[in-house]
Amino acid sequence: MIELRIRSFRGQEFSELHRLDEGDHSIGRDPDNNIVLPGHKVSGRHALLSLRDHKVTLRDLSSTNGTYLNQEKLQPGQAVDVAEDATVHIGEFVLTWKGEAESGMFPVKAETKEPFSPLDKAADEFKRQVFQELHDRLNLRRMEATGATEDQLKEQAVRTMTRLVAENQHKLPKGVNSADILKELMDEAFGLGPIEDLLAKKEVTEIMVNGPDRIYVEIGGKIFLTKKRFSSADRLMHAIERIVGGKGRRIDEMCPYVDTRLDDGSRVNAIIPPLALDGPCLTIRKFPEERLGMRDLFTFGTLCRNMIKFLKCAVEQRQNILVSGGTGTGKTTLLNILSSYIPRNERIVTIEDAAELNLPQDHVIRLEARPENIEGKGAVAIRDLVRNSLRMRPDRIVVGEVRGGEAIDMLQAMNTGHDGSITTCHANSTQDAIARITTMCLMSGLDVTERAIKEQICSAVNIIVQMARLVDGSRKLVHICETDGMDGDNITMRDIFKFQQTGLTERGEVLGKFVYCGN
Repeated sequence: MIELRIRSFRGQEFSELHRLDEGDHSIGRDPDNNIVLPGHKVSGRHALLSLRDHKVTLRDLSSTNGTYLNQEKLQPGQAVDVAEDATVHIGEFVLTWKGEAESGMFPVKAETKEPFSPLDKAADEFKRQVFQELHDRLNLRRMEATGATEDQLKEQAVRTMTRLVAENQHKLPKGVNSADILKELMDEAFGLGPIEDLLAKKEVTEIMVNGPDRIYVEIGGKIFLTKKRFSSADRLMHAIERIVGGKGRRIDEMCPYVDTRLDDGSRVNAIIPPLALDGPCLTIRKFPEERLGMRDLFTFGTLCRNMIKFLKCAVEQRQNILVSGGTGTGKTTLLNILSSYIPRNERIVTIEDAAELNLPQDHVIRLEARPENIEGKGAVAIRDLVRNSLRMRPDRIVVGEVRGGEAIDMLQAMNTGHDGSITTCHANSTQDAIARITTMCLMSGLDVTERAIKEQICSAVNIIVQMARLVDGSRKLVHICETDGMDGDNITMRDIFKFQQTGLTERGEVLGKFVYCGN
């Protein structure tokens, strides 16, 4: 570990202390760096500080204004060892540290840096006190039992809460606005607490709550820690129960995790102790207000024009398509766009765990799997819906994602007159996608050999589309290939398009091009 001190030397009020473990630590202006320096002379990704084997190394990442070690400018890309008494200048900032000669490493104090200030903690304590007094004065559950409407309950609670904040004004920490505290109290009492504001932000695509005081968001494919927090684990549990209860589900020690969705279609996963050791965890994949189209993906650089033309033609010519990719790579978005190319005179059945597809065609039947109820009964799996859809005279079947035994039923549907069907699966490459589908079919319980399954896959799946999220957070369509028959016990594939990465910009953005492979 090292203890790194940073201050501004040009009159700005900026001072930070970082304690760094062994490994690589990026320095720059962009918020996804390990060490963020908010200066106009600092590049997006300016330098890299590496701690390995009791040595500290500094590398300039071809920055615009250079990195200086003891007043000497490093060459672009140059890496040098850093002594314990060294001074580094980056833009408007100076970085210093002290070390122990015998170890070559830098001393670290026992205490750790808190992400929240004493003012934040005082505000949380004030909110906890108000909630306790609110509970003592106003029993909302008892009022519900008397037949009071939701509006009446909220009106009474607002009056009581406003009065409590006014009465306890003298306890309010200096620098904390009473109107802001009242809004936070209302959000936690009647909404989803601090994540209410995050749900309203269009740029936020995912919200990840790791306990009451760690709330992360995904913006532009990158993850950031926010300054928002729940006042207690109980308030976080209250928000989770509010989501789950509104969908007729439950979450408790007997059923400590749940999948559901918000009213706008956003996907929700919650898991609580004893399975979650550090407190309740909540993950929300936001449902976009505006559906993306191929034009948007082209603008984002996800794919090229020739890919768009090819995929549109493949859907119209009734090719069976498998979209593969990791979590958060944009599989469902692409699936929705591809499905929109299906001719309007065809009957389409969509099958999903949580309904996200929104097709423009008129003749669409939307089916959604159902989990078991509180008594542990009534579950309807995707496999049941795929089997049932075959009796509904569909022209095409679109399955949001295959995860288990339903894969064999999907292949059989593709092989028995339902050409042009589309589905997705989790896999990191096109070859992995074949292996995943094979494994899922073997899990179906049917007495078939692996070779027989691969023959089914080869005859059923025509096109495999691979999505990926690259190191800079961008989503790319990195591979399109077609199945080309069997070679012994293996399926052979031919490349049609692929993305070739050529390097990284100074800001860490991926450089590359889409290549047509000639098949």
